[in-house]
Amino acid sequence: MLQLLFENDSNYIPANDLIKMLESVMLKSLELEGFTKEVEISLTFTTDELIKEINSKHRNMDKATDVLSFPMYEKQELSDINTSISNFPVALGDIVVSVERAFSQAEEYGHSFEREMAFLVCHSMFHLLGYDHMTKQEESLMMEKQNKVLEALGINR
Repeated sequence: MLQLLFENDSNYIPANDLIKMLESVMLKSLELEGFTKEVEISLTFTTDELIKEINSKHRNMDKATDVLSFPMYEKQELSDINTSISNFPVALGDIVVSVERAFSQAEEYGHSFEREMAFLVCHSMFHLLGYDHMTKQEESLMMEKQNKVLEALGINR
């Protein structure tokens, strides 16, 4: 159900357990949304320097960030795809995570690096699934969905 295309542009060497956990976060996010098609997702681990370049190029924001999401579809398009008869894998989009930022945020928030990575990937999954947080209502809905996924997987602070 999930084809993960993983690229590592950071100096961090992830354990297989971390990748498996992040895959479970992706699958649980899809399950929560009722998305049943096979999907393809690109996940890249990078540095603050590289994510800053990507953020500048694609969002005109010349600063590092923790995670960037590049969805391929809008929410309604995904709904149509999910109900279509096509059996081709759906390329949902790309997730780019700054490993440096994830380490520092985990320390800042007082939880594990793995929990921070799970949160960032989960957050991005909901962007790939058509959600945003431009208003308080949208942000609340995304947080609720993210919390459900992480709680279901026993990934707590």
